[in-house]
Amino acid sequence: MIGRFAPSPTGPLHIGSLLAAVASYLEVKSQGGQWLLRIEDIDTPRQMPGADQAIIDTLESHGFCWDGEIIYQSQRLDLYHEALKRLQELDLLYGCQCSRKQIAEHPKVSMGVDGFVYPNICNHLHLDLHQHAVRIKVSDKMINKNIVFEDLIQGKIEQNLAQQVGDFVLRRADGIFSYQLAVVVDDAAQGVTDILRGCDLLDSTPRQIFLQHCLGLAQVNYCHIPIIVNAAGEKLSKQTLAPALQSQHAVANLHHALTLLGQAPPKELIYESLDHLWQWAFQHWDIGQIPVRQKIV
Repeated sequence: MIGRFAPSPTGPLHIGSLLAAVASYLEVKSQGGQWLLRIEDIDTPRQMPGADQAIIDTLESHGFCWDGEIIYQSQRLDLYHEALKRLQELDLLYGCQCSRKQIAEHPKVSMGVDGFVYPNICNHLHLDLHQHAVRIKVSDKMINKNIVFEDLIQGKIEQNLAQQVGDFVLRRADGIFSYQLAVVVDDAAQGVTDILRGCDLLDSTPRQIFLQHCLGLAQVNYCHIPIIVNAAGEKLSKQTLAPALQSQHAVANLHHALTLLGQAPPKELIYESLDHLWQWAFQHWDIGQIPVRQKIV
């Protein structure tokens, strides 16, 4: 088993981030697997200076140990170019010049699982891929087919990409590669077999499985844990002012994460050392105790 934790350096880690890291780490390590750390830093406009090192420092202070060197997506652009070229050779790509406003105002546009479903405005215009955003032809291949997979926690997941997502972007007009493409390429290159992450990415998984199939890559195993939301139902994030994890409270933070993951650590462990708490966590880890619901308030 090879798992990974792949934060974006858009801000410090918070309890929601810790939840995913703890669950992934315990599941992989309890089965003798390798746990990798990858910094997903390709979306440069959203990055916060120094956030990558702050994330690394926070993970270390909370007792995480990863295998191998830390991978940065910004150093792997050649791999994404190669994947895009392979898809182009399969005639699966086209250029798109549409703005968000044009898509939103199109008479045939509909809402999907992740915003507007692209109404294939530019599919047959033969626009230069180097001068425009690049979309993949989902509708041509998946019009009457569903992506189906079994999530370890959420159960059977089924999605019709053509109807619920549409032809999605793999590289933006400004040259930045999409999360969907980069994560698929990196997971394959690193040999990742099992992905455990938050339910906020559950709707993205069919897109990644579709790309794996198109690129001839092995499909990985998926497990999506509940995300933490605030009183307004918003995911904890930098945008919703989620407080950063404080390293001096590492034991309390880990204890809280284990509790939210359904592991029920004894209350007295909050007064023990970090090593002692991790030892208990490894001895008692049970992924079957994680709540099935997709959100935790």
